[in-house]
Amino acid sequence: MALAYTPGLTVTENYLVKKKRILPLKGEVTVSVGDKVTPDVVVARTELPGKVEPVNVANRLGLPPEDIAGAMLKKTGDTVEKDEVIAMTKSFWIFKSECRASISGTLESISNVTGQVLLRGAPQPVEVKAYIDGEVTEVFENEGVTVSTWGCFVQGIFGIGGETLGPIQMAVSSREEALTPDKISDDMKGKVIVGGARVTAEAIAKAIKIGVSAIVTGGLDDKDLRDLLGHDLGVAITGKETIGITLIVTEGFGDIHMAGRTFDLLKSNVGARACVNGATQIRAGVIRPEVVIPKEGNVHEDIQKKDYEQGGMNVGSPLRVIRHPYFGKIGNVISLPSPLTLLESGSKARVVEIELEDGSKVIVPRANVELIES
Repeated sequence: MALAYTPGLTVTENYLVKKKRILPLKGEVTVSVGDKVTPDVVVARTELPGKVEPVNVANRLGLPPEDIAGAMLKKTGDTVEKDEVIAMTKSFWIFKSECRASISGTLESISNVTGQVLLRGAPQPVEVKAYIDGEVTEVFENEGVTVSTWGCFVQGIFGIGGETLGPIQMAVSSREEALTPDKISDDMKGKVIVGGARVTAEAIAKAIKIGVSAIVTGGLDDKDLRDLLGHDLGVAITGKETIGITLIVTEGFGDIHMAGRTFDLLKSNVGARACVNGATQIRAGVIRPEVVIPKEGNVHEDIQKKDYEQGGMNVGSPLRVIRHPYFGKIGNVISLPSPLTLLESGSKARVVEIELEDGSKVIVPRANVELIES
């Protein structure tokens, strides 16, 4: 039988994770192919140009634009300090007008047309770190690297907050258990804590106060998310939030418990260091939030032998239903009927027959499911 392709999430114990770590503009790569790195190792660095600040010298000195060159005390390329006098005129021997720099930086240009001087602030250093424990397997000259590692890999449905790390600690005893404030303790500071079902707003607030690195749990109420961020999220990419914690939801919005395989995989790695990123984008160029638990292995040789591509849906494939009335349900494919099937809406579509975790069997359109790759 031909494979039926459907987008999906990866939840697996042994996966070749490859992360490109690229600078926003060209700079210096600080590592080489074959180097072993840890998450906090700087693999590339550069400097972003400082902001440009216009100063209307002609207006401040009361001169025609074409005359400001004669009043300038600084020339193009000179460094200046904030409030330093950069231009001055004298009249009647004792009276003078001054123009001072609004920022520290470099005098970039002088215009005798507009009468303005452009000051550029000091460059801002930018460093890109490895993010995961692994090996440098590719170098892009002056741009960045690829860091690869074997490890457990869990993708979520939605996340907020950027890259962080910490040892895994279970906050609940079962995947059906909600993550409430009473399950969060002071010893979880700096940890990546795992919940079961929905995490409450109060629990998130307590975790932030304690200093928890990240929360990974099954569900989240959309109202709690809005209250946490202070605004509706919309469809933009997440990951830049500065709320003091990274949050990953593995199943969806609402009171949904974590998939059994996901929960068991995280539980089996208690104490191991997890690298977490909540960045999410649901439009073109999909980005999934993720938990990476690196393991030791000969990454470079393995990459030469095999690369990983997304597979397809087949009989036995685990999947999640992502539409009403079975939203959030987990199951396995029983069959993939080829003919189009008439739906209750009156339209026809290809469907998939699924056996859910409770043993019940349902038929849903293939567009309403998401593959859980193993």
